[in-house]
Amino acid sequence: MNLKEKVKNLPFTPGVYLMKDQNGTVIYVGKAKSLKKRVQSYFQNSAAHPQKIKKMVANINDFHVLHTDTEFEAFLLECKLIKELQPLFNKKMKSHLPYSYIAIKMDGPFRKISIASDKSEGGGTIYFGPYTSMIYVKKAIENLKEYFKINCLQPLKGSPCLNYTLGKCNGLCIGGSGVEKYNKIVERFISFLQGSHAEILEELEQKMNQASEKYQFEEAAKYRNYMKSLSILLYKENMIQFTEGNKNIVVVERINDRTLKVFLIKGHNIIFSKQYHREKFRDLSEEIRETIFYFFQQNKKRDPVVIGKEELDEAQIIYSYLNGSNSRFIVIPEEWLDGSESEKLDESINQLLNA
Repeated sequence: MNLKEKVKNLPFTPGVYLMKDQNGTVIYVGKAKSLKKRVQSYFQNSAAHPQKIKKMVANINDFHVLHTDTEFEAFLLECKLIKELQPLFNKKMKSHLPYSYIAIKMDGPFRKISIASDKSEGGGTIYFGPYTSMIYVKKAIENLKEYFKINCLQPLKGSPCLNYTLGKCNGLCIGGSGVEKYNKIVERFISFLQGSHAEILEELEQKMNQASEKYQFEEAAKYRNYMKSLSILLYKENMIQFTEGNKNIVVVERINDRTLKVFLIKGHNIIFSKQYHREKFRDLSEEIRETIFYFFQQNKKRDPVVIGKEELDEAQIIYSYLNGSNSRFIVIPEEWLDGSESEKLDESINQLLNA
């Protein structure tokens, strides 16, 4: 059977596909909401494909598919297989930039912002991240310094630096009140990354809109770029904080009119998943409650979740999924697991199943 004939037999269901070369080596792993549509796309309209895709397709001799119940599971399986198999074309098609952290040194007369490849213990430094692109983090910090005018070239030298004369430095170089202003801005940035100072984005959006109304489109584009870079930093940090909260999460996803799937998530791990059919929905609430008690109690004493480079991809997939428009989930507070809040738990489960 040739490849195009093999594609015709694929289902319109979620899963992961593994492209193989003539030696049977997996050269690419991908996920799909519809296996047939996704795999078929590689062998159609080839002239419109990017050069990297054309090279990959030219090396495909066979493919293998793994079926999943949901697209969410396909995302996680794809991530797992890429890490395990390290396929050649996944490496080529994804820019593997080094992971990085934003490091803010809190001791000394002024706060020092830098980029680090790893966390160091002690030293009076606050870390945010990890982030998947050092280049993007560098650009975000440059935008921050430019917007708040804290791009000082010679801190505490006692005389104005070149950027001070150009209006890009608020006077950290001179000292005095400039140091206090600088530290307040950095502390505001810290609060922003901690999720309690989001008005920075509102402020930027307002300035962008004002510039657009005055037909200052270059200025508006600059504020838009500031917003974009800071928004991504905030999204990543919110994702890490949410995951490290080690929350007890119950997710329900409908596969079709007669079937649904339940996931229990703790941190960045799926600790339970099961498919249920409509004829059993009547007894489902009680069964799920018992499952919740069993699995979340079993995982109650786990060590705190710390999201590092190895856990980042799974954490991001889960966080993006939970914040997607089609996701239905509830977070179970720890106090509900001691049995004293069973009515609240039952009510939440019923609402989740009937939504």
